[in-house]
Amino acid sequence: MIRTIYFDVHAGAVIILNQNRLPAQMEYEKMFSHQDLAQAIKLLKVRGAPLIGVTAAFALALAVINYTGSRDMLKEYYREAEQLLASTRPTAVNLCWAIKRMRIVFDAMQYLDIRSLAEELLHEAENMFDEDVAINNIIGEQGQVLLEPDTEVLTICNAGSLATCGYGTALGVIRSAHKVGKINQVWACETRPVLQGARLTVWELMQDKIPVTLITDSMAAHLMSLGRVGAVIVGADRIAASGDTANKIGTYSLAVLAHYHGLPFYVAAPWSTVDMSLLSGSEIPIEERNQEEVRQVGGNYITVPEVKVFNPAFDVTPAALISGIITEKGIIRAPLGEGLRRQG
Repeated sequence: MIRTIYFDVHAGAVIILNQNRLPAQMEYEKMFSHQDLAQAIKLLKVRGAPLIGVTAAFALALAVINYTGSRDMLKEYYREAEQLLASTRPTAVNLCWAIKRMRIVFDAMQYLDIRSLAEELLHEAENMFDEDVAINNIIGEQGQVLLEPDTEVLTICNAGSLATCGYGTALGVIRSAHKVGKINQVWACETRPVLQGARLTVWELMQDKIPVTLITDSMAAHLMSLGRVGAVIVGADRIAASGDTANKIGTYSLAVLAHYHGLPFYVAAPWSTVDMSLLSGSEIPIEERNQEEVRQVGGNYITVPEVKVFNPAFDVTPAALISGIITEKGIIRAPLGEGLRRQG
């Protein structure tokens, strides 16, 4: 299992795997403050909805560990830390889910001294880490039953160990299916503009010796027309009550293509990614990122430097195009909205 984040008690720091360095270099960095971790989330040093949530939990614990002010000002200080973290990535609901869960502990433990409160918050963050690994394994086992032997699976972005605390969601299904001999080939979309598929998914799968072939995002339709794709499996950053799902930009295109070619399209995500407060995908906030991500690759301009760029990080796939949503609670099929309400 790839270690993505942990607390080093001797250093008094949260240690993260800097995913911007992959696949060339496996570099761990020490984060000494919640501000450091907020910046790491913004810069995609840590990414993936489940991991972002757990990172925020560790950041809030670290905020109280580092607090040196009066007890009277602690609540305001903690609230400001929450707001800073919540502002980093607006689309992934796991971020707000984790902040709310940590707030429950913070409020319930107000009778403790600050050091003991910090220990309780750190314990909760570590519980969330362990729970995520366990949940991903369940998702993998739930999802692998959907695949036939010798399946060629297509995926986009990275929904593996690097996007979680271990094992992965979409890649968790692929890992579990590979263990029982069901995976003939994984087609990994490169995932422009940040290339999470090319840099991260390919690296992860090759580490596990799972057969993987890299394609550009625009090759997916051709592959499907050749009969080389048996199923599409993706992760998610937020799932609305209707089943509409926000995931990495390009996911919606794959769902349309899969529908046209009569292929199953599955979403794998923990229940913490489901946001029942939003009725449909039109309510999901879509993060727009720095234009330089599109203008450059590896720090080199690939276009006119002054050109205007539209760079949404996510798109929304309508529930009608999704064959099933795989969570730790089970497999939800159409109509997805009814299934989500029953599971909730």
